[in-house]
Amino acid sequence: MGCEGSTIRGIASAAGVDPALVRHYFRSKDGVFRAAMVLAFDPAAVLPDLLAPGLDGLGERLAGFFLETWESPRGESMLGVLRSVVNNPEAAALLRAFVSREVLARLAAALEVDQPELRAALAASQLIGVAFARYVVGLEPLASAPVADVARWIGPTLRRYFTDRTPA
Repeated sequence: MGCEGSTIRGIASAAGVDPALVRHYFRSKDGVFRAAMVLAFDPAAVLPDLLAPGLDGLGERLAGFFLETWESPRGESMLGVLRSVVNNPEAAALLRAFVSREVLARLAAALEVDQPELRAALAASQLIGVAFARYVVGLEPLASAPVADVARWIGPTLRRYFTDRTPA
């Protein structure tokens, strides 16, 4: 179930707590949504390690991290977020703000090429598309392909976004 079909009472019931506790810590359903996005991974902690070795291999490192995160227990909260944004403009706005501020802005700041924001957004679109096809739609054989293989396949596309010197 996505954000739109959730209620504070339902969230509290699934967590085995009183709804007042959910309201106390998260204030609203949107607060729970924001927390789910942040808890999946902390871009401020992860991106420096992915960027440190430089742009060479960044595409594959980023794809590998992204897919491994989806495969981990954190992937469940990310799946709920992805499903929510499809039908809920408020959820989409929350995700867009989080990804733009916490991920794309940090990634763009590390790119020393023209239009770094656009390049970072293109990379994100590739990753989100793969996540949607693999984890929501279950498109085979992508859905069952080994993470390392998928990362190797999409890594060069991400690298091209980060390094291609072709004028836009």
